Amino acid sequence: MAATAALVVAAGVLAGAVTVAGDDGPGRTEAVEGPRSGPAPSGHAASARPSRPSRPGGGAAAGAGRLYRYEGAQVVAWVRAHRDDPRSPLIASRIAARPAAVWFTDPRPWAVTAQVRAVTDRAGDRVPVLVAYAIPNRDCGGPSRGGVPRLAAYARWIERFAAGLGSREVVVILEPDAVALADCLSPGERSRRFAALARAGAVLKRANPAARVYYDGGHSGWHRAERQAAALRRAGAASPASSDGVFTNVSNFHRTAAEVAYARRVLTALGGPRGLGAVIDTSRNGNGAPADGRWCDPAGRSVGRPPTLRTGAARIDAYLWVKLPGESDGCRGRPGTFSPEYAYDLARG
Repeated sequence: MAATAALVVAAGVLAGAVTVAGDDGPGRTEAVEGPRSGPAPSGHAASARPSRPSRPGGGAAAGAGRLYRYEGAQVVAWVRAHRDDPRSPLIASRIAARPAAVWFTDPRPWAVTAQVRAVTDRAGDRVPVLVAYAIPNRDCGGPSRGGVPRLAAYARWIERFAAGLGSREVVVILEPDAVALADCLSPGERSRRFAALARAGAVLKRANPAARVYYDGGHSGWHRAERQAAALRRAGAASPASSDGVFTNVSNFHRTAAEVAYARRVLTALGGPRGLGAVIDTSRNGNGAPADGRWCDPAGRSVGRPPTLRTGAARIDAYLWVKLPGESDGCRGRPGTFSPEYAYDLARG
């Protein structure tokens, strides 16, 4: 069973003051510009591919200010509706003010294009982070079960998802847990899933060459790097035609330093061009993972490093908030439901 993503179509944040984190946890408050992973217990093409600002010499300035902040998130709605709640200021500043990923889970291919386009159009020159989360047998029957019914339908779904990407820079987190959790499938099912993921990455990048597509790297407390890399290679993650690298720690709590080291080991074992990189979910890892390995809404966790496209770390393209703090893994409510109590606990750290 995987502690995976919230079942939401879109999520985001408000503008305002944010808390700048230290190594992994919350720190001082500062203004900014601009708009499960793991086993239980544990349109028009752009003219050029964008530079990777997080790499040394990567070009244009980047950071949290370049990331798109979508204002349709549950946390944003809650803050607006509960301004007199004593928890609201902290939740607003430490969670709702941060750029966060936008999840797409609607299994209807005919609906997803408009949903994606609504976000990419509104993002303008900012960089949205989009999560494609509709693979068949999603979460292997766990709390976030669902997805489209068959791989043939998934192929259509990805094509329609890609049609909404536009031509500007966008980050796509492709199917959390789809690789790391594939052991629940038969060998034949696993091979077909990996082929579908390889095709999906290629479809996304053909639709928008400015898109950066990242594949499921699990996390540092799960599979060995070499094992994960072998599966990722089969899923197309080593090919620049379909992949820009891997993501780790989505919906989990492992510290950033451990994830950086793990992601680099995965990339080394994966092979492929040197330009492949990694993004790390730092949304809830400020206090690290629980000692008992719990992944489902565990107590005592904290928000982590602020999202940024400038990490200063070799081969680490971004720290992103992929999992949405305050939205349940399935233990404090149905997966994806917002809990102000949980959000407040994470904001306090």
